[in-house]
Amino acid sequence: MKYEPLKMHPCYKRYLWGGHRLKREFNKADAPDVTAESWELSCHPDGLSLVEGGPWAGRSIAELGAEDRAGFWGTACTGAQFPLLVKLIDAAQPLSIQVHPSDESADAAAGESGKAEMWYIVDCAPQSFLYFGFDRAVTPAEFKRRAADGTICEVLNKVPVAPGDVFYILPGTIHAIGAGILIAEIQQSSNTTFRVYDYQRKGPDGRPRPLHLARAAEVVSYAPLLPEECHANSMVSFRDFTMAEMFSCRYFRAYRLDVRSRVRLRCDGTSFQHLLCVEGSGVLRAQGREWPLLRGESFFLPAAMEDYQLEGTCRVLLSRI
Repeated sequence: MKYEPLKMHPCYKRYLWGGHRLKREFNKADAPDVTAESWELSCHPDGLSLVEGGPWAGRSIAELGAEDRAGFWGTACTGAQFPLLVKLIDAAQPLSIQVHPSDESADAAAGESGKAEMWYIVDCAPQSFLYFGFDRAVTPAEFKRRAADGTICEVLNKVPVAPGDVFYILPGTIHAIGAGILIAEIQQSSNTTFRVYDYQRKGPDGRPRPLHLARAAEVVSYAPLLPEECHANSMVSFRDFTMAEMFSCRYFRAYRLDVRSRVRLRCDGTSFQHLLCVEGSGVLRAQGREWPLLRGESFFLPAAMEDYQLEGTCRVLLSRI
């Protein structure tokens, strides 16, 4: 079989806090005018990304893995489910204060799954911030009281952000993306979120959006947290490109590629790779063919594809397991 890059078509999410930027600035002409999230790489049943064009058009990565798991997913993908979900998120309004479970604290019988995630700040308005952990120890009783009376933000770390910042959100960490931030999120393939506080907003049905305080109280970490940016574990810089490992954990590895001219890379058979262009534009070359790579576009690279090349002037986020 001849493996080649697969351009992905995302699944769009129209949550009430979404904005206009994904459609207008990130080459997503078919997105709703107000789009909160584009799920760029997803095998999750709540929203599948599909191959766009070519012989595999309209197929999901799950379907391809069922046909040729080692060739498409890679030999390191040993779990039953595809491991990653990659998103672009446009927070025109603040997201709810929320928390996610770990693999250990999730209730699998109820359909829950663990959710660890990494945020890369693509862009943000001046003075934007996110909430990241408690700034002091709280008790379960205080947590529930503050969630109920709307004062929960008073005991959270309020962290200013700038483009290029990277944060890793461990399961159990209370958090929220603030207004005016556009991020790329690399996470476990999970859609389990326990909403703690939502500013008394109402959903499309005119009713307050549901909270999940009981489960949140069971999985949240009550200890104070010193919020820190993730700094590159390693970096290589050459005349034509720079590559930095943004973060590595047991769930995924994520890199930032700054291409000034060209870079040659390789899929080694152990894992697929996913490319998401967040700045500039370029060309992806492989198997004697080329594909334009524009801001906001993403490609799935099968594990067995072997050599490929990026050319142009662009910043690309590369994720794999």
